[in-house]
Amino acid sequence: MQFVVPVLPPAVLPVLGTDALFPVHRIYCVGRNYVEHAIEMGGTGREPPFFFMKPADAVFPVAYDTVAELPYPVMTADYQYELELVVAIGKAGKDIAAADAMQHVWGYAIGLDMTRRDLQAEAKSLRRPWDTGKAFEQSAPIGPIHPATDIGTVGSRAIELRVNGHTRQKSTVDKLIWSIEEMILFLSQYFLLQPGDLIMTGTPAGVAALSKGDLMEGEIEGLGKLRLRIV
Repeated sequence: MQFVVPVLPPAVLPVLGTDALFPVHRIYCVGRNYVEHAIEMGGTGREPPFFFMKPADAVFPVAYDTVAELPYPVMTADYQYELELVVAIGKAGKDIAAADAMQHVWGYAIGLDMTRRDLQAEAKSLRRPWDTGKAFEQSAPIGPIHPATDIGTVGSRAIELRVNGHTRQKSTVDKLIWSIEEMILFLSQYFLLQPGDLIMTGTPAGVAALSKGDLMEGEIEGLGKLRLRIV
């Protein structure tokens, strides 16, 4: 097979404790999935779920034993963090029942939905897509994938983000408005979920802007800690 332009390497994430790699297909992100964050973004709580997408090459793999350097992106003066539990899909399916949803989950990770908030706000005001605010390069820093067989259920694990040592986001993942099962049910009505898909499940309240030099530390109980410096 001959390609007319260079083929880019696939987007992948490491599987914790192994040399194996998880190939990333699509990244689905659910908006306003914690009540407090929905309110701070102008919502009212449990509204019908809505999703947007990031391209696979938005993934920025982050190892646990390093402080990753995340470049401040162009075309924004309001670069914000959103810490999230990431669900990795390992089995294809469409019209998946909630009772069967967890059979399609391969693993979990910590992720950040990095956002050019000013560009997102402008797109909202003009009733245009959010791509410039959400789907840019390196907008999805994600840690290693933990197999679900090692993690079990995510239950009420604590989720917390600190910036320069100060807690900015703090909640538990059982406070998701729409559960993992419900998100898989809903998404699979519209899309054929595929192995390699990621679902970013939403962020707690406390989102805010970052500056160059800031150190972020994102942690979900039992899933390790991501450390990133804005450069």
